[in-house]
Amino acid sequence: MRKITIIGGGQSGLQLGIGLLAKGYRVKMVQDRTPEQIADGKVLSSQCQFNATLEHERALGIEFWGDTCPPVEGISFSVPHPEQAGAKALEWAARLDKPAQSVDQRLKMPRWIEEFTRLGGELVIATADIASMEADARTSDLVIVASGKGEVGKLFERDAERSPFDAPQRALALTYVHGMTPREEYSAVSFNLIPGVGEYFVFPALTKSGPCEIMVFEGVPGGPMDCWKEVKTPSDHLATSKGLLEKFLPWEAARCQNIELTDANGMLAGRFPPTVRKPIGTLPSGAKVLGLGDAVCLNDPITGQGANNAGKAAAVYLSAILEHGDRPFDEAFMQATFDQFWDYAQWVVRWTNMMLLPPPPFVLNIMGAAQVLPGLAKRITNGFDDPRDFFPWFADESAANDYLTSLEAA
Repeated sequence: MRKITIIGGGQSGLQLGIGLLAKGYRVKMVQDRTPEQIADGKVLSSQCQFNATLEHERALGIEFWGDTCPPVEGISFSVPHPEQAGAKALEWAARLDKPAQSVDQRLKMPRWIEEFTRLGGELVIATADIASMEADARTSDLVIVASGKGEVGKLFERDAERSPFDAPQRALALTYVHGMTPREEYSAVSFNLIPGVGEYFVFPALTKSGPCEIMVFEGVPGGPMDCWKEVKTPSDHLATSKGLLEKFLPWEAARCQNIELTDANGMLAGRFPPTVRKPIGTLPSGAKVLGLGDAVCLNDPITGQGANNAGKAAAVYLSAILEHGDRPFDEAFMQATFDQFWDYAQWVVRWTNMMLLPPPPFVLNIMGAAQVLPGLAKRITNGFDDPRDFFPWFADESAANDYLTSLEAA
């Protein structure tokens, strides 16, 4: 029976580990926190998973929250008017073909760990380092690193050709709240673009204390939304969140008159540069390890693709390992497996990085046209489930013009 060691028990690592156990592999999982520490700690992400990723979980029998998690039924887009306070220059919304879902990872990861151990997985609570990975490389057929933290993350070289930014492009903050007024018509990721300031989006989710809303702030560095460094307490974090909405997005502030934090740990702030890394790491002994998920493909949250990318990567890696049979997991296998994932992920990375830059006129034209072309709004909305559909028409001016002309003619 082949043995796989996975470093890091997050979305990608646990999903892959559970999938391998179900197929008869021996799996060791190394992570630095117990399920109780995860559940009692700070929120980990702003995960909003679309249907394709959820289908991978359903196939493994680990989508446990379909009956309790509030659905995300669509996406809305707004831009404030530059000259009329409180007015919108742009607004549209469309439904997803199938609903998305957001489950607080403080709920999700402990439940998945329970499933991992129930299936016979070996769980080791420890901080992985080079010495322990050398030992794992000697006793395992394959070592996969699904964590970008500490020593292990430094094993993977930054891929400069695929990483256009060497510094954070946004100051990020999350605020998990109860008491927000629901969006009318249907639930959605309500995305707001404030030119020169940043972005704000909010959507329904499930947390430890029940249904909630996750507020996500993406501030342009040095701008007025880059204001989280001095925010230290939960009450200050909540007040800052409300203050930003009152200043820039009054229609969103109106939904937040009665909000309160879900818990003292229902907040997070930080920043990081979106980075793609080369997928093969080399230990001092010469042994090779394979990177997975955020360890090798870390996206800014602006397009909501982090957990989706991680889940899709886990599905690709699972299929590749199963198809590889009894052959050695050599460098050729590792590179080919990542390349298969990159065939998809390159479009996610390209789209996400585009959204971090000031939009060119043709993109603004696309977003404006969605107000009067419902089919366009629907296509943009469902592109969040598979961003490959944005190309070439969302990235090339000529293709965009041709596409809009065809829609208008129809």
